[in-house]
Amino acid sequence: MRIIPLVLAVALFMENMDSTVIATSLPAIAADIGAEPISLKLALTAYFVALAIFIPLSGWMADRFGAKNIFRVAIVVFMAGSICCAFSDSLLTFVLSRFLQGIGGSMMTPVARLVLVRATPRNELVSAMAWLTIPALIGPITGPPLGGFLTTYLSWHWIFWINIPIGLIGLVLVTKYLNAADGRNERPVDVPGLILSAITFAGIMFGFSVISLPAIPTVAGYGSIVVGVIAGLLYLRHAKRTPFPILDPRMFRLPLFRNAIIGGSLFRIGIGAFPFLMPLMLQLTFGLTPFESGLTTFIAAIGAILSKFGAEKLYAAFGFPRTLMVTALLGCTFLAINGFFTPAVPHWLLMGSLLFGGLTRSFFFTGVNALVFADVDEAHASQATAINAVSQQLSVAAGVAVAGGALEIASNMHGGELVLADFHIAWFVVAAVAICSAIPFMRLPPDAGSDVSGHKAKPIAKPVPATL
Repeated sequence: MRIIPLVLAVALFMENMDSTVIATSLPAIAADIGAEPISLKLALTAYFVALAIFIPLSGWMADRFGAKNIFRVAIVVFMAGSICCAFSDSLLTFVLSRFLQGIGGSMMTPVARLVLVRATPRNELVSAMAWLTIPALIGPITGPPLGGFLTTYLSWHWIFWINIPIGLIGLVLVTKYLNAADGRNERPVDVPGLILSAITFAGIMFGFSVISLPAIPTVAGYGSIVVGVIAGLLYLRHAKRTPFPILDPRMFRLPLFRNAIIGGSLFRIGIGAFPFLMPLMLQLTFGLTPFESGLTTFIAAIGAILSKFGAEKLYAAFGFPRTLMVTALLGCTFLAINGFFTPAVPHWLLMGSLLFGGLTRSFFFTGVNALVFADVDEAHASQATAINAVSQQLSVAAGVAVAGGALEIASNMHGGELVLADFHIAWFVVAAVAICSAIPFMRLPPDAGSDVSGHKAKPIAKPVPATL
């Protein structure tokens, strides 16, 4: 059963690495196409907006046309966007190319998880998620040093060309190893719901991006969030009246699904801030180059890899609730520890903290991504993957916005440029928010999701089965 998650992981690694590798190369790209670096950050926003618009549609498309077919289409679209990025010669073409990449990325992650859930026995889901989670953690860590190396010693165009051989390998492996048998669902597409959900998530994602990376006035970001929230309320009203909503809010009646989404989203707010805060702190206050800071943070990927070898046994021994609660607390502790580091601290101590932080985060993500599907049946798996993917993108964007807001407030208090103390405050803020992720798992019985984790604890109380 390892071959399927590894095949899916090829595409996910490409997506997750690409989303961070570009950040290191923005100044070089801006100089080459004649744009200001701050305005080029609109390309990052365009990618996230595309994700927000098309992720809700991914579940319906997988049910209608087959998850395997849609996954292959997603890889092709992402590769096409990469080629367009490499040939971009203006701000407009680069932003549009990143939007095209985002369309492909919006289908890859949720559909990959859907394929994995449908192809994996429930008692092997934790192990499969461990293999699938690794690229999501390695990509953001390896992206900055790779982007810095390619931009410095070759050309920024190569950060997009490297996606082509990876994508071709993914297409070959998907075609060869994934089972062609794929159930189809002919439910109609919810067009009004799709429009409202697109406005909701695009508005919120765009707002968070503008607030944290102000390429345009921040008032536009706050206004965009307000529009998104209003559209979200209208969508909830609409979803209650339609038999086939594009994203079904009734999924949150399932207790394990609900707690996994809430807990995972809170945790990702803290983790989403890590790729934003750590490189900035190392470069602006520690005096490291982009390449040196990337090599420093890369150690967290080693921790993610190490977690793979023990995740299945850990959840089988202690169950989902206890393990998720402990790993959430530990992961947030290592986030807060970053708020105590200074240039005087030995570098090996900093890297050691990043190593164990990556280890605990990987344990958490492996479990929470499996718990999402613990009480979801086959008919609603596509809904679960789409809702899970949307919540992940929103929480990561919120994490960057929280971190950026904390930095701005801290710097405004002393009326100067960013200093190390501002970063320390930001680390404490995001850790305080993320530590709330342990609360939803405290409320679950020790044997929750035991058919997935393999935990054999004696049930304390039998929960009432939830239905949609």
